Amino acid sequence: MKRKHQKKPIEQQKIALERIKVLFKEAKAAFKEYPKLSDKYVDRARKIAMKYKISIPSSLKKQFCKHCYCYLMPAENCTVRLTKQKIVYYCKSCKHYARYPYNTEIKARRARL
Repeated sequence: MKRKHQKKPIEQQKIALERIKVLFKEAKAAFKEYPKLSDKYVDRARKIAMKYKISIPSSLKKQFCKHCYCYLMPAENCTVRLTKQKIVYYCKSCKHYARYPYNTEIKARRARL
């Protein structure tokens, strides 16, 4: 009989999400002096998210490279470009591109006006 992978209790998931947010704040604070430490914070946050089966919020997902998992700080170790319908993040450590569409955000703004 196969064992089902059950989710953790909701209280534990909320605590894990708070911890992930705190780790990203610490990564941002530590980046100037200790960039390797901020990469470790990102790695720890990812492992917490995997353990408790929760997704990292989309605002935080754009702050680390999906290929080498290093913390991205614009103009320091990544380049941010705007193309026609995408925001392109270029990681300088692994030379990897991440593309995020922003066409829906533009449409949402137009609908509000």
